[in-house]
Amino acid sequence: MTSYQFPQDFWWGTATSSYQIEGAVKEGGRKPSVWDTFSTIPGRILNNDTGAVACNHFHRYQDDVKLMANLGIKHYRFSIAWPRIIPEGRGTVNEAGVDFYKRLVDCLQEHGITPHATLFHWDSPQLLEDLYGSWQSRQMAIDYADYVTAVVSRLGDRITHWMTLNEISCFTHYSYGVDSDPIHAPGTRVNSLKEIWQTSHHALLAHGLGCQAIRAVSPVPCSVSLVDNFSVTVPINESPDHIEAAQNAFHSYGQNGGIIFPALTGAYSPILLEQLGENAPDIQEGDLDIIHQPLDSFGFNVYSGKYVRAAENKLGYEILYFPEGYPKMYMPWLYIVPDAIYWGIRHLSETLGRSDLPVIITENGCATPDELNAKGEVIDTDRILYLRYYLQSAHRSITEGYPLKGYFLWSFLDNFEWAYGYDRRFGIVYVDYSNQKRIPKASFDWYRECIRQNRVV
Repeated sequence: MTSYQFPQDFWWGTATSSYQIEGAVKEGGRKPSVWDTFSTIPGRILNNDTGAVACNHFHRYQDDVKLMANLGIKHYRFSIAWPRIIPEGRGTVNEAGVDFYKRLVDCLQEHGITPHATLFHWDSPQLLEDLYGSWQSRQMAIDYADYVTAVVSRLGDRITHWMTLNEISCFTHYSYGVDSDPIHAPGTRVNSLKEIWQTSHHALLAHGLGCQAIRAVSPVPCSVSLVDNFSVTVPINESPDHIEAAQNAFHSYGQNGGIIFPALTGAYSPILLEQLGENAPDIQEGDLDIIHQPLDSFGFNVYSGKYVRAAENKLGYEILYFPEGYPKMYMPWLYIVPDAIYWGIRHLSETLGRSDLPVIITENGCATPDELNAKGEVIDTDRILYLRYYLQSAHRSITEGYPLKGYFLWSFLDNFEWAYGYDRRFGIVYVDYSNQKRIPKASFDWYRECIRQNRVV
């Protein structure tokens, strides 16, 4: 029997994002993000929730960091809010907003926790949406790079692990999608598939220009990553024909061929481009060189996957739908597919040919219908079950020689879960939103023991 022991230098961490936990949306010079505007439109968010208060982390970060230290993590991934740093989206830097992140990072480091900063996690400035339609315009990439320059030049003495963008498909395809449901902020439905792909192309340009900006202004050597939730194709069983089918399907399933392919290989997948035809984005000369920047690691957000089998059709594969009784967690899309971690990492190394690129699991976790029991506890053994299976799959990838270096559990706190508001809880710490009390769940204690023993317990 395996002990599921991890390497001594493995990174154990947790992750959050700014709009989901910070609150204080009108404090410290911050101006609205597209999510502030979007969440006030009746019917967009479940129960008409907003992130106006969220977990009030802006004011409670010191206590939250103490709780992280109690958990035993040495690494914490958070995001920086563009509207806090440059409230207008471009132009004047709001030093009060910068100071909040200086205080947060200093507090983390006082507790021996290494900060990992995501520079964009969906909360783009509303004023840029008003000005030119956000990601519909190439200008967004340029303004993003200027914002990155402002952040890294001010915080680069404290932060050496940078992540450019979080989940490009979610703030482009799911924000501008013709038939996306639920649609994300800014909630603009464009007129064609080509226009949707153009938004993600502009985001890729932002990533590339952001990488260049980080390296140009960081005062010390630093690590640069992209974070993506690419779609994972999992062979229904590991026979050679089904493995080949899963690898072939990887090119065009979801948005893979038009996001991680250009970012990591320098070219859109030719299979995807053939399928898109006239709906492929316009790519200007030099764009792919900007997009394909050298990376120090890749951040992989993984929750589920899709089973694939070999088939006698022109594609050579078939994407399989989940049967009605297949187990899933407390989201309509969150089917339990632990092998998605292993196969996602393997696809990066083999299908994309990037075995040289270290991988960090930057998000993995699940929503469960958590409730306080009579003792005021949350006994989320369902979440523990999910996490245990996924970490075992992560361990398999390491034992087979794939370059997995760390794991950031999503999420540290229950928080604002986008279109689902506060109804769906992903945290290992329960948040009572009526009084902002933090209650560590059973999964908190379980994960703390994993960290302590450096293995899956």
